[in-house]
Amino acid sequence: MYDLHSHLLPGIDDGAVDLTAALQMARQAVKCGVTHMVCTPHIHIGRFDNDLSSIDNALQLFKAGLAEQGIPLTVAAAAEVRICAAIIPLVKKRLLPSLGCYNGKEVLLVEFPSDEIPHGSMNLIDWLLSQGYLPMIAHPERNRAFIREPKLLDQFLKKGCLAQLTASALTGNFGVKVKETAIRFLMEGKVSIMASDAHNLKYRPPVFGEAIEYARTLIGNEGVHQLLYTMPKAISDCKFQTESA
Repeated sequence: MYDLHSHLLPGIDDGAVDLTAALQMARQAVKCGVTHMVCTPHIHIGRFDNDLSSIDNALQLFKAGLAEQGIPLTVAAAAEVRICAAIIPLVKKRLLPSLGCYNGKEVLLVEFPSDEIPHGSMNLIDWLLSQGYLPMIAHPERNRAFIREPKLLDQFLKKGCLAQLTASALTGNFGVKVKETAIRFLMEGKVSIMASDAHNLKYRPPVFGEAIEYARTLIGNEGVHQLLYTMPKAISDCKFQTESA
């Protein structure tokens, strides 16, 4: 199983606070069946000012810890990028790490503010596409604008964007409205991958079991396999090949 959205890299955002916490979360992920994980710390200008260097340093620390503890988890790193005009120079300099590649473009995990789709977002998405990036919208089911008007997501999907569903949204961890929106997007075939968006063991753990069982009742075994293996593997294969080279 592949998890392409998680916050396990130690000490660089609001996820794992240190290596010990990161390794505890890694053990939990493996226990749930995760074999490959792309860690995606926040790049949120002015709040989490991560860059290629800080992310790689944390990744190397995490990899060393996994090896020392014998935890069988293959890891790589990208980022969850808060979408705003300030990312434009970073895009131009190719300073935003991607999840991998799909349809000839680099897949960039992008996040909107939780309560809105900022004005000009569609223009920025168009520009990202023109720069060779394929945006994957992080957890649209948790965005209040998409909850109020689910068809807003269609505008982005028609551009070719992908969408990532948070597994625990299906099990009600973010409330009834989020669960209803998650089910709707899943049933309408608008979800590209399902991921943990894990931040910690207590409130946001890297678990999938209950969500998988529920998703199977909605889209069947093959549909779940597509979201947790086929599609994320297709996106991240080039990432893991690069990391292991």
